Amino acid sequence: MAVVANKRSVMTMYSDAKSPYSHRVRMVLAEKSITVEIMDVDPENIAEDIMDLNPYGTLPTLVDRDLTLYESRIIMEYLDERFPHPPLLPVDPVSRAASRLYMHRVDQDWYSKMDEILAGGKAATKARKELRESLTASAPIFDAMPYFMSDDLSLVDCSIAPMLWRLPALGVELPPSAKPVLAYASRLFERPSFKESLTEAEREMRE
Repeated sequence: MAVVANKRSVMTMYSDAKSPYSHRVRMVLAEKSITVEIMDVDPENIAEDIMDLNPYGTLPTLVDRDLTLYESRIIMEYLDERFPHPPLLPVDPVSRAASRLYMHRVDQDWYSKMDEILAGGKAATKARKELRESLTASAPIFDAMPYFMSDDLSLVDCSIAPMLWRLPALGVELPPSAKPVLAYASRLFERPSFKESLTEAEREMRE
């Protein structure tokens, strides 16, 4: 079914029901109680109308009237600026820059390993070990404050939560020394916004 998404009055997000990248945008949407039409898309069968909106054919893709955005971190930051309450990035430039750097490191250090695991092959075993070791080594950071380097939930936490939710499905079991990471994950998973962000496919990852 062809849709002219940029003519819609309601924001539309094309989402992969299993992708952590779509998941973290869904968590931001839920945290801010944004009215949005979420359309699940098969990543192996991207419709032509989505390709017309996003030349890369990637998910998530967000359409807000005449604006089309892709790449999850760009979408997350746009949503935080477009809907400022509750704020998910600090107000001052230095702290905002630090949060952006944290998100960059989350992608470089953890999401890259998760992507390798999901891709399978010989690299998956090594990536699984490296992800487990990296999270374990970071345990003191998770223990320092209620959220990641913050007293309040931020976009950094929205970035990390989908990855932690997928650890059992990835075959990554954290050791007892990583208890602060597991405690942090539990705090995130109990948030109403996180529960609301889960698709049926994602719920099944923990069943």
